[in-house]
Amino acid sequence: MKKRLVVLTGAGISAESGLKTFRGADGLWEGYNIMDVATPEAWSKDPVLVQQFYNERRAQVLKAEPNDAHRQLVALEEYFDVHIITQNIDDLHERAGSTKITHLHGVITYGQSSKDSNLIYKLNTNEIKMGQLCELGSQLRPHVVWFGEPVPMIENAATICEQADVFMVVGTSLAVYPAAGLIDFVPSEVSKYIIDPIIPPVRNYKNLIKVEASATDGIEKIFKELIADA
Repeated sequence: MKKRLVVLTGAGISAESGLKTFRGADGLWEGYNIMDVATPEAWSKDPVLVQQFYNERRAQVLKAEPNDAHRQLVALEEYFDVHIITQNIDDLHERAGSTKITHLHGVITYGQSSKDSNLIYKLNTNEIKMGQLCELGSQLRPHVVWFGEPVPMIENAATICEQADVFMVVGTSLAVYPAAGLIDFVPSEVSKYIIDPIIPPVRNYKNLIKVEASATDGIEKIFKELIADA
């Protein structure tokens, strides 16, 4: 039986595909204040603006291509039972070929009901139009978890982390909770790799290996070491 490799990915892995990271140094995302486009209050106040913002992001995602970091995670499936937990709302892991992916914050290529978040629809265009309704008659909104909303997949993700034989964090500042707390569910004896150009501040976890590098370079650096541990 293959060992379970659990990988928590963040915006840094998608940045190498040309997608802007969620948290810029100026607190803006693509020139927008996050609170104006990524909260339930923003949707209530100006749904047209929010819809336009995510339509633009969706178009960017659909133009982007998976990069070598995504592909290296796919290659690791030959040696490990790889489970990816991603904070990203793009579908680049899927398009690269990874088979077990948990999206914590939704997937932008889907829409969801404004009335019932369990009603989710695959989109076949890059935009959701105002007036485009779910089966309950409510406006479709992006299938994205906004600030102030529950993260429905977090318990499932925590269970996956509890069962990790190897754990890797790639391209995340570990600043957004509850996702940032998933490392606390990983057994203490498990090797924990953190890959990022700027290693985020973390507690002094046992068996912690810090790799200061981009997602692609970092995974490449430890690829042989990982395989040796498979």
